Amino acid sequence: MTLTLTLACGAYDRVRPLLDGRLAVAGARIAALPLASEQTFPRAVTRAEFDVTELSLSSQIMQVSRGDAAYVALPVFVARAFRHGCIYLRRDAGITTPKDLEGRRVGIPEYQMTLGLWLRGILADDQGVEVNGIAWRTAGTNAAGRKERLPLELPPGMDVRPLAEGATLNAALLAGEIDAILSPTPPAAFAAGDPRVTRLFPDPRAAAEAYFRRTGLFPIMHVIGVRRDVLARAPAVGRALFDAFLAAQRMAEEEWETALAASSPATMFPFLAEEWAALHALLGADPWRQGVMANRGELQAVCRWSAAQHLARRQIAVEELFDPATLDT
Repeated sequence: MTLTLTLACGAYDRVRPLLDGRLAVAGARIAALPLASEQTFPRAVTRAEFDVTELSLSSQIMQVSRGDAAYVALPVFVARAFRHGCIYLRRDAGITTPKDLEGRRVGIPEYQMTLGLWLRGILADDQGVEVNGIAWRTAGTNAAGRKERLPLELPPGMDVRPLAEGATLNAALLAGEIDAILSPTPPAAFAAGDPRVTRLFPDPRAAAEAYFRRTGLFPIMHVIGVRRDVLARAPAVGRALFDAFLAAQRMAEEEWETALAASSPATMFPFLAEEWAALHALLGADPWRQGVMANRGELQAVCRWSAAQHLARRQIAVEELFDPATLDT
């Protein structure tokens, strides 16, 4: 029997062969829904709307720790990113080093978001920052209305609360209501070149590369999840999906290799071939590595940080996150 599965995921190059039908999933027919994570995450968390979906790694850890995760994750990491460039400061706030963030008011779109989980973990482990002592303020970066997608369960004494209704982090930073922002989207003032706003790490690429050389960690942002009832009906589909996602990534890598070897570049980036070489020089032969074993360092770190930052109710084991059929990957 062939299952029909809805698959909601960003149209990443490494996923596109699955979304456009060039690759099949053994035993399943895919109904592809190319959607940005801003659309899939709340729908997956609140309604478990899709059979297979892109998930926030942080939200998935929280839900597993609470025993209410509608999805079982696959060790398919469709979004990874170094985030050293995502810490913005008001230039006159007197913050010159990461330690200067201690005791400050720092804005973030959602306290639980995976970017925050990673950056707080990096600041704590790599820079010695007491991140639970920061006063965290939440709001949309440039548009009002952002809310936490899951309720927080924080201990007394932790100062995490939303800004006033209608506020944005960008406006609050310029008004002096907060001193810094952690955000994947640049504050509008920074994007416009406003001299009042700067970055904590002036050369974020150099900082990220140095971090990777010290730790070997390439931050994981999003995973793929399969709804539990789907796996209960068809236990083999988790491994079949993992294999298909891996094949899609390999196809994308081969397409990039072919395009970069062409005499006339297919893109408007004249140094893309050099960047491709630099990527492999830093991250190795398989930079976008998948599976549990190759990413155990990252996964253990986020599970530990989630508990330390009072997101997860307990420190879960890496194996609790994933379909057992994929643990040997």
